Amino acid sequence: MNTIEKALQKSGRNPWSAAQPAERGSLECGPGAKPGKVAPSLASSAMREGSEVHVLDVERMQAQGLLTPEDTRSALAEEFRMIKRPIINNAFGARPDLIRSGNLVMMTSALPGEGKSFCTINLALSITHEVNRTVLLVDADVARPAIPGYLGIQADIGLLDVLGDEDIDLADVIIRTDIPNLSIVTAGTTRGRSTELLASEAMAQLTTEMAQRYPDRIVLFDSPPLLATSEASALAAHMGQIIFVVEAERVPQDAVRRALEQLKSCDVVLTLLNKARHVPGIDYGYGYGYGNNKS
Repeated sequence: MNTIEKALQKSGRNPWSAAQPAERGSLECGPGAKPGKVAPSLASSAMREGSEVHVLDVERMQAQGLLTPEDTRSALAEEFRMIKRPIINNAFGARPDLIRSGNLVMMTSALPGEGKSFCTINLALSITHEVNRTVLLVDADVARPAIPGYLGIQADIGLLDVLGDEDIDLADVIIRTDIPNLSIVTAGTTRGRSTELLASEAMAQLTTEMAQRYPDRIVLFDSPPLLATSEASALAAHMGQIIFVVEAERVPQDAVRRALEQLKSCDVVLTLLNKARHVPGIDYGYGYGYGNNKS
């Protein structure tokens, strides 16, 4: 029994699915269901968020091992295809009563450096290839935002500014990109009470707006590590799905267990094993990680 299995067993979660790997490790998610409506026009939805388009630095993305718009048949692309499917099924599946706000998805980890931001961005990029889906990628790691560095973007205002300033609306901070169906919200101006803002009624209203503005949209949050700040657990309370990234063969069992304890109130927690060793003879490799759907 590996570290993750032991930690999940101690936390009361039941192992139920084998992992699929990413280029830098093995990733795994589990099935669920929630229905949704398909927007009649993705293009018109995007245009309502503003006319300025930010051109992403593709060479920068390639240098950091990220997926790019043209990268559709690599091992990494195939791996994230397998990862995104249960997440999309949870958000837009056939059962309306199972998962509340299933299109609000948060990626987190126990400790810094486990690859959650890398996984978050690649998952977002993979979802943009879906025919009838859009993605809003939100950098909620407000103490150490990573998305601007990965994608080469800059913004003066973002998530915390919407929460802390009544004169700033969500539409004011959404950055459209030249990748079809992908928009971004940066972390915004650093504030001393960021945890309180993420736990506030304003955040509850904002996440509801994000979830309901376009019914075809996945809203994907890159969150701080659970054991590094108090902000991740505050943010988790607003989410429909949590994706818990664990770096293989590095994170102590106790750290995994303590981090999962903070997610006990969340109905859907999916676990992604990252940076696992490749298994010879299998094209994409296999690792093992487990998740639990409490619905």
